[in-house]
Amino acid sequence: MNFTLFKKESKSNWLLLVIFLGVLSVYGSMITMMFDPKMGDSLKAMADSMPDLFAAFGMLNVGTTLLEFVSGYLYGVLFIAFPGVFIIILTNRLAARYVDNGSMAYLLAAPVKRRRIMLTQAVFLLLCLLVMVGFVTGLILAFGEMLFPGELDIPAFLRLNAGLLGLLIFFGGACFCASCFCNESKTASAVGTGVVVYSLLMQMLSRVGDKFEFLRYATPLTLFDVDGLCAGDAKAWLGCAALYAAGIACTVIGIVRFDRRDLPL
Repeated sequence: MNFTLFKKESKSNWLLLVIFLGVLSVYGSMITMMFDPKMGDSLKAMADSMPDLFAAFGMLNVGTTLLEFVSGYLYGVLFIAFPGVFIIILTNRLAARYVDNGSMAYLLAAPVKRRRIMLTQAVFLLLCLLVMVGFVTGLILAFGEMLFPGELDIPAFLRLNAGLLGLLIFFGGACFCASCFCNESKTASAVGTGVVVYSLLMQMLSRVGDKFEFLRYATPLTLFDVDGLCAGDAKAWLGCAALYAAGIACTVIGIVRFDRRDLPL
């Protein structure tokens, strides 16, 4: 790694990370505080009145436990979409924008190999995702224990967040790979946005009735099995492992491609 570049990225992107952590903390704390087993019938009545909408967002059957409530309302869309936006912005900043504005020429003028530069960027991205998942995990654990002592199944919740990290690493790897391939920021952002939006859209459509259920096989989000991870299902762990492997593979492909391609500097 190039620690000078790592420190530079930390100074340039800390505010972006803090903003998204703030957004996630607002939603995470609010949803956790809303939990009330007595509201189960009311929520079910609301879901029955708009079944397609609630199903699309994964909130049709949120259950009666704190874990089921939190996983249904947060890990269906919110904790995927907001980190997805963060990943799109950050991966664009880490590679394509340097090429687009000509700054990459200054980085390459130093006696540092391309692969070392991009490995540093990839490690920085990974650490940001670790911080993000670790933050929301600690936040909900703290609020859950403070407001509802003993209600949250902690081992199952930790398994759920291990799966979330795998999904974010997959999105991060795919968007980072696109950024390494592209010469223009707008192209890298468009590809990254397409990956995240397509995945979410296919998942939401697959939940709306049996007619579109086949679409669940057209999105990587199917590998993030919330219920299976909470239950400790072996199949869910395989899907989780596939997300980690795919994300790392995409990152390696991006680094190798950037190392070998001609840059318009």
